[in-house]
Amino acid sequence: MHEPIKGELNSFSLLNLVVQNRKTIGIILAVTALLSFIFTSPTFITPLYKSVTILYPTSTNSISKVLLSTNFQTSKDLLEFGEDEQTEQMLQVLNSNKIRDKIIEKYDLMNHYDIKSNEKYRNTKLYETYENRIKFRRTEYTAVKITVLDKSPAMAANIANDIAELFDSTMNVMRKEVSGKAFKIVEAEYFQLRNEVQQMEDSLNSLRKLGIHDYESQAEMINQQLAIELARNNRAGINALEQKLDILAQYGGYYVSIRDMLEFERKQLSQIKAKYEEAKVDATQNLPHKFVVTSAYEAERKSYPIRWLIMLIALTSTFMLVLLILAILQRNPVHLTEKKSVNSFKQASSIKSSKHLEKV
Repeated sequence: MHEPIKGELNSFSLLNLVVQNRKTIGIILAVTALLSFIFTSPTFITPLYKSVTILYPTSTNSISKVLLSTNFQTSKDLLEFGEDEQTEQMLQVLNSNKIRDKIIEKYDLMNHYDIKSNEKYRNTKLYETYENRIKFRRTEYTAVKITVLDKSPAMAANIANDIAELFDSTMNVMRKEVSGKAFKIVEAEYFQLRNEVQQMEDSLNSLRKLGIHDYESQAEMINQQLAIELARNNRAGINALEQKLDILAQYGGYYVSIRDMLEFERKQLSQIKAKYEEAKVDATQNLPHKFVVTSAYEAERKSYPIRWLIMLIALTSTFMLVLLILAILQRNPVHLTEKKSVNSFKQASSIKSSKHLEKV
């Protein structure tokens, strides 16, 4: 049967070690618990309250493509939740300095976080505190969770809800920068083409006043009538028809050219007008870019620090450390060795003294 080697540690020896030093361990753990309780109080650690908002991104980006366009083929619906790509875009926007700076300015977080204005790295400290207190993460269901910790439960809820609202306004501002420029380009092209069409129509009206309404049919009918008048030898009729033919000969080609070009330009104008209307909607109208699943509310209990958890960790760590120290002392009993050495020296001294007395 195996016998434990002297100095070898096992569960029994550890238990025995705890029993032998129970008073010392108990005092140390009691002091640790008291210190943990004191140093986790509001005097040393500011309690923080948590508020949460959960959002889903929308699946569409362009209002006109969904509501107006008949040529745009898409399976996306205006009321459909976004997927991975839209969720990643939402996270990037929420983490942008556009939203961060607006929240900092609105709630005066520099003073709220007790950061002195004369500190050397005050902005760095402000941004680090902001990132530690306000977090964004993707949930397992492709939503985005906004978590805000603050010493004021009301401010935590307000910041979380405002960030959700700022997401919409930030997205709209970014899109307006692009859609506004696109609209100006399409608008200029549309009005230029419309003016050109109007000029062509004015030119055709002027030609119609000269009696040119349909070059091909008129030329055919006048030539037929001229042949009849020539057969009748009707000089007055012949002269009148020849005058009309002269007008057709002089302006007919111009009429045909403008007419055909006008027909083409009208088709182009119809197409660009549709683009103009779409660009106008994108540049002037807004739609929400999110679905709010959960709105933030004021927390009734603090979320940080968790005092019982801190005390449990402190007690466990202290207990393990004390046990380790006691085990090391048991395996390396330096104080016992030193005591034995002293006793041996005393015994040797006494023996020498007794022999010396015997000689005397």
